Amino acid sequence: NEVEVILYPDKSILETSLLWLNKADNRFLLHFEHPSYPNLLKQISSPPPLLYGYGDPKHLNDYQIAIVGSRAPSPQGKENAKLFASRLSECGWTITSGLALGIDGLSHQGAVLGGFTTIAVLGTAIDKMYPRRHIQLAEEILQNDGVIISEFAPNTLGRPEYFPRRNRIISGLSVGTLIVEAAMQSG
Repeated sequence: NEVEVILYPDKSILETSLLWLNKADNRFLLHFEHPSYPNLLKQISSPPPLLYGYGDPKHLNDYQIAIVGSRAPSPQGKENAKLFASRLSECGWTITSGLALGIDGLSHQGAVLGGFTTIAVLGTAIDKMYPRRHIQLAEEILQNDGVIISEFAPNTLGRPEYFPRRNRIISGLSVGTLIVEAAMQSG
């Protein structure tokens, strides 16, 4: 009917999303009005209408701080990222970052090493972990009661412009952002 066409312009996206969702118990799909949709994220200028995720969505409303930075950090930057994430986690913060190489991944590691919750926001489809070398880290995040989310449906082809969109979610979930090390022109 006409209403379905307006809500779901591409039925294959809906079908693919439901197939992905029903493959495992640790997956979720939140719409903007869902009670678990993050309150802070609702306040940004362009909140994602849907969030796909792994883990427990209740953590999306935890008190979060984003830790981000260079994909090619210095040795001191690497040490700082892990240390900040570990210490802030010990103080009750949930660490949020982008699962990217460098500072992002090290920040997740700093939280995970202490056994704390961390939230990873993907700039790719929910079923396409990127970078591939962080698949083990993603598993460790979930084993530590963490969450991995994306606004991109399963099977969505990656595009460079998705990473700035990811960054707005990272900052939107967090009460602040700690930039450990980054170039002037970085995201």
